[in-house]
Amino acid sequence: MLIIDSQIHPYGPGANLAPGGSHLPGPPSATGEEILAAMAAAGVDAAILVSAWAYYRYDARYAVSVRNQWPERFALVNPVDLDDPALAETVAAWGATPGAIAIRLLLPSTTRLDPDDARLHTAILAAKRAGLAINMACVDQMPLAGHLASRHPSARFVLDHLGLRQPLEPPPLAEPFADLANVLALAAHDNIAIKVSGVGTLSRQAWPFADIWPPLARVFAAYGLARCMWGSDWTRTIHFLSYAQAVAMFRDHAGLAGEELAQLMGGTLQRIYGWTPAIAAPPPARAMG
Repeated sequence: MLIIDSQIHPYGPGANLAPGGSHLPGPPSATGEEILAAMAAAGVDAAILVSAWAYYRYDARYAVSVRNQWPERFALVNPVDLDDPALAETVAAWGATPGAIAIRLLLPSTTRLDPDDARLHTAILAAKRAGLAINMACVDQMPLAGHLASRHPSARFVLDHLGLRQPLEPPPLAEPFADLANVLALAAHDNIAIKVSGVGTLSRQAWPFADIWPPLARVFAAYGLARCMWGSDWTRTIHFLSYAQAVAMFRDHAGLAGEELAQLMGGTLQRIYGWTPAIAAPPPARAMG
């Protein structure tokens, strides 16, 4: 079974928060070498690098540099700036970047965007033309997400982090699945997939987080495993669970096996994003003597 992480944020040592950036928990750095070491220890084969907006805003050069060192292991997602006067051209250029598979729409939870905001549709249409999927960080914006999916039925949308608010640090939220009904309603749009990522932060119990499985069962039933993809969201989740636990909680405790587990842990991701990592084969053994 190929295990592919749908979200890891790479950032270099000494990276500072961008002006106005919010706190992003994690180790001092998440370089390519550090990410690969963590993946190897947890049994993860490949990952999608989501450029860290808190550090780099819309500049994906660091993530691109990491991907270019290990193109067989990593693909790329970058947030887009809706205020970019050359938005369509910027998305087109991103689509031509080796390893790029999606853009990320950061829909503000505190501001209600007009569903017909031309900037949203410009970004989506440009992504479609470039062959990119559209990730949506859309906490408290389920109606808008549904509207966009309806307006663009041939676009591929992915809800970040179950579409739910997730805490950056303990304690967990009092009602972590309060908006689950609205997330489940979006499953009616067959062009929306969902990232089952960062979910260890939603548990109010100790490892192995038994309380998350009933609501996740509803997600799996609504979307089908063919539209669900696992992700760790390491490094943000570091204060809740280890990377190895983020893998083991699904591999060993979700009650899935065989093809169902393979879909969740990497198969769905490959189909939705149209990317299969070309993991390098080990070098041939040297002859003796």
